[in-house]
Amino acid sequence: MNTILVAIDFSECSLNALANAVSIAQAGNLNIRMIWVNNPGTTKMTIYSDSAKDMVAEITKEFDLLIEKYRPMLGNNTIESVIREGRVYREISDEAKEMGCICIIMGAHGVSGFEHLWIGSNANKLIAVAPCPVITLRTGVNAQKALKRILLPIDSTLDTRQKVPFTIYLAKLFDAEIVLLSIYASVVKGIRNKVNIYSQQVIDYLEEEGVKYEHHTLETTNVTIDTIAFASKQNINLISIMTEQEVSTRNILLGPYAQQMVNTSPIAVLSIKPRDTLVMDSR
Repeated sequence: MNTILVAIDFSECSLNALANAVSIAQAGNLNIRMIWVNNPGTTKMTIYSDSAKDMVAEITKEFDLLIEKYRPMLGNNTIESVIREGRVYREISDEAKEMGCICIIMGAHGVSGFEHLWIGSNANKLIAVAPCPVITLRTGVNAQKALKRILLPIDSTLDTRQKVPFTIYLAKLFDAEIVLLSIYASVVKGIRNKVNIYSQQVIDYLEEEGVKYEHHTLETTNVTIDTIAFASKQNINLISIMTEQEVSTRNILLGPYAQQMVNTSPIAVLSIKPRDTLVMDSR
């Protein structure tokens, strides 16, 4: 797991995501693999047809220019590209799984000269199925800004702590400070106690790992809006969340908190899909 996968549609947004990936790769001694996906349902052509030859040649040329630009910044690590065909979010997810990627980085919005809006229309779908953490950046997020403060919201859900290890990994790469935020969205004492217990467990973990942190609390009736407002005031560079994804045979959805965060946050968002959790009675 030494490769970052970057979804590219050559929009400004996706190129900004690539710049962010390069900064992480430099800090973590990681490789970069760029991916572009042709969706015949949108382009009306396959990458193997005669009509697509010019398109593939142009994409390859653009990839070569990006490799030439960023390779000198990566030392002994590599930057390469791959072209796949199919449903965009599925192909990106499959590539990440096959390569054992440590994370995926992509723009949350973008307009491509090759396939309109494939970044924007597939970000949430990808997050729901990705085999690894996904970092999304909306247009306007400064990818060059040093990662110094990472927001780690903790709520009453059992899965909320699963994002902690990867968040700590990123914090250690950049010697960043984690801003732990205990979120109280209910007046019910039992729910608030869970938030307190989980927050203390995270504090113990942070201290054990030697990670710098500070602790805040937030009373809220709208988790997304208030979390973003808090992050903006605290000069946060990255917000770490769980996806709360729901998968059915008919559609792929994100929970409202995660989806709203990805779609509206002016700050980069790290989304981590919950693993199956064994519930145990500790009494």
